[in-house]
Amino acid sequence: MSNEELAYDFSPMIKVYKDGRVERLRGTDIVPPSTDPKTGVQSKDVVISQEPAISARLYIPKSTTATTTKSASQTKLPLLIYFHGGGFCIRSSSSPTHHNYLNALVSEANVVAVSVDYRLVPEHPLPAAYDDSWAALKWVASHSDGNGSEDWINRFADFQRVFFAGNSAGANITHNMAVKLGCEGLVGVKLIGIVLVHPYFWGTEPVGEELTTPAAAREYMAGVWRFACPSTSGSDDPLINPGKDPKLGKLGCEKVLVCVAEKDVLKDRGWHYSETLKKSGWNGAVEVIEAAGEGHSFHLEDPTCHNAVAMEKKIVAFLN
Repeated sequence: MSNEELAYDFSPMIKVYKDGRVERLRGTDIVPPSTDPKTGVQSKDVVISQEPAISARLYIPKSTTATTTKSASQTKLPLLIYFHGGGFCIRSSSSPTHHNYLNALVSEANVVAVSVDYRLVPEHPLPAAYDDSWAALKWVASHSDGNGSEDWINRFADFQRVFFAGNSAGANITHNMAVKLGCEGLVGVKLIGIVLVHPYFWGTEPVGEELTTPAAAREYMAGVWRFACPSTSGSDDPLINPGKDPKLGKLGCEKVLVCVAEKDVLKDRGWHYSETLKKSGWNGAVEVIEAAGEGHSFHLEDPTCHNAVAMEKKIVAFLN
């Protein structure tokens, strides 16, 4: 067998060869935590678990360090827990795109953020990313009495104002974590809202304009899911198709913001999600915003473009 024979080819993200080699085509570059010169946002990396290997990057805005008076330092800020995208198989909490995005968002929204670094596919097939994300949430919740291992979270995070957010596969994780929280609870945590940016949902039956989506694009979306979750029943697995989830109505937050992009193949799934959620018996408020003329995760590639700035303003308002 030639060692160039492919088992999976999900370009431009990842290739897996039949001899087991994994070639990540993007999303492998990393940046260290820092104090961002532009925004004054500070970040640092923390280990949540050694085995399995789960870590996170924490962010605090300049406002937390701008004053040393006791009263001001005790003002608690909303807590944002962020799950990065990348098809479950690429990128990390150290990726420059996500790091720069969170520096800007933490500064604008004046929140404390925890960016979760879950294990990636194919070395760690799903449900590893979900398990890691839930473990990270339990670790964050362990700070709700002010006696956790991380001083930043103890001092600055308001556990009565918690939000989850993510893009693409990270939005999928965000949704699934909110359902799990709604079903099982998370001691000390009040989840106010979730932000799903270009969520990676799918299904066997086309919705919206998917009837005209090229077959190859549809197969790619379905294929990435089967690759990520080998034990799946397919595209109608509740983890990828929330409309098939009997627990959808138990979503554990009060409000949802879904961001979609006009030229994203996943756009109609975002709209469909909001419609399904409204009919599920869940009694919160859901809003969808669509960016005209934009593609998938455009805000990470070009964070200063008009639509990215408008989307950030909307998310900032949602978090406050």
